[in-house]
Amino acid sequence: MAKKVTKRKGLSGNNRSHALNATKKVQNVNLQKVKLNGKTVRISARELRTLKKQAAA
Repeated sequence: MAKKVTKRKGLSGNNRSHALNATKKVQNVNLQKVKLNGKTVRISARELRTLKKQAAA
């Protein structure tokens, strides 16, 4: 199983119907499985993008 590295959490809010009924919802983080230094880890897509930019520089 891949280890979760990121500290990010999902955003919470409400779904709103036309009648303005509110039901809770959570937008989860976009976690991707990536191999770093021979280990499989789960990091967010945004962090993966940052790591690729830093590696290229």
